Amino acid sequence: MSQIQDELQVTKIDIEDEDEQIDLSDISVEDYALLTVFWVLAFVVFLQFFTRYVLNNSLGWTEEIARFLLIALTFTGAIMATRKNSHIAVEFLYRYVPRTVRRFAQFAIDLIAVAFYAGMTYLTMQLAGRTTQLMVSIEVPKSAVYYYVAVCFAAMTLYAIWNTAKHIRLGTSHLIDPDDHVDMKGVD
Repeated sequence: MSQIQDELQVTKIDIEDEDEQIDLSDISVEDYALLTVFWVLAFVVFLQFFTRYVLNNSLGWTEEIARFLLIALTFTGAIMATRKNSHIAVEFLYRYVPRTVRRFAQFAIDLIAVAFYAGMTYLTMQLAGRTTQLMVSIEVPKSAVYYYVAVCFAAMTLYAIWNTAKHIRLGTSHLIDPDDHVDMKGVD
């Protein structure tokens, strides 16, 4: 009986250790936009499921709108990832090169990211300007989706510039000094 109580006590301690204070201080306007788009997408997909399988008479517009909402969700989430500097990166090699090489690599990555986001902003604005088609199921121009993506790329460009300036000013990041940023992973 004592062994079972000991195991329960260990489990209780493990659970209590996992109950950390949740930090919501890094929530931004984009996060609320992301949450809104997510729930609108969830509602549209549920409506599609309900009308197709329960009512046996699906609404034609739900599939196309769900597709465009998924695009909006993806690019709005990319803004958040850029703001938090948490896009995917190969960090393994950073631990085995000198700090000066890591700083140079971080600077190069930051400049490439800014150039990429700015270039994509330009290209999506051109695409949106040239698109004259309407969506199939509702009479909304497809260019609205492309303009939204362009605005997302512009926001990513601004956040990438902000991150670059911060990395230069502080002289560190989670890629340059990974051991100093263990607790702040992705909140660079």
